[in-house]
Amino acid sequence: MAKFQNLFTWAVFITLLVQAMGDVIPLAKGRAGKIWHDAHATFYGDLNGAETMQGACGYGDLFQQGYGLETAALSTKLFKDGHACGACFQIRCVKDPQWCIPNAGAITITATNFCPPNWIPAPDHWCNPPQRHFDLSMTMFTKLAQAKAGIIPVKYRRVPCQKSGGVKFELKGNPYWLTALVFNVGGAGDVANVKIKGSSTDWLQMSRNWGQVWQTGSNIVGQSLSFLVTTSDGKTLRFDDVAPANWQFGQTYEGRINF
Repeated sequence: MAKFQNLFTWAVFITLLVQAMGDVIPLAKGRAGKIWHDAHATFYGDLNGAETMQGACGYGDLFQQGYGLETAALSTKLFKDGHACGACFQIRCVKDPQWCIPNAGAITITATNFCPPNWIPAPDHWCNPPQRHFDLSMTMFTKLAQAKAGIIPVKYRRVPCQKSGGVKFELKGNPYWLTALVFNVGGAGDVANVKIKGSSTDWLQMSRNWGQVWQTGSNIVGQSLSFLVTTSDGKTLRFDDVAPANWQFGQTYEGRINF
């Protein structure tokens, strides 16, 4: 009986931990999650996707940055204050034969934006806590269901991100305040920690400004820049001399490797 109680206690603990993490579970050894979670999905914008550009993760032109329209804005529970930016999910339409496209299978999207809550009383504020919700681009929504459905029940799971080329770093700011948008990240996709090193400095800890924009107050203009990037699954890669000594604000520099 004592053994059973211990197992039950652990089961309850794990269940509460999953709920607290908002079901954005770090990938285990780069594999897709085995558990499909319940959620709902809507779409925003039109087929051109202009309204899906920019957003709360710090990304800009999603076409130029390699994400295209295979994206979604996440509800508060899944967004995790921007920590989920860059994570990838598989989503499939379920339990709605009226609107789900038969044999549509699953789509894969990257989290690039935030679907904010609406506190005006109403029964259909899908992005409010504790809802698990994906606000897809119209292009991706219509791969799963007819557009006139408006909202559909879905199943989702976390999957590794498949990206082309190396991890990229967009540098902005001024000599006393440097930001780096880290994007095109494979593997887990969501960056958990970044350190930066000038050719004349030690490793400097960067802090998250918002989304996947990281910052430092150190003046490292005129030095070549290297980065240590850690994703949510604990994997760390070192990007040596990504930006040359004559790097410029407003430019993007690509590493030679990816997760």
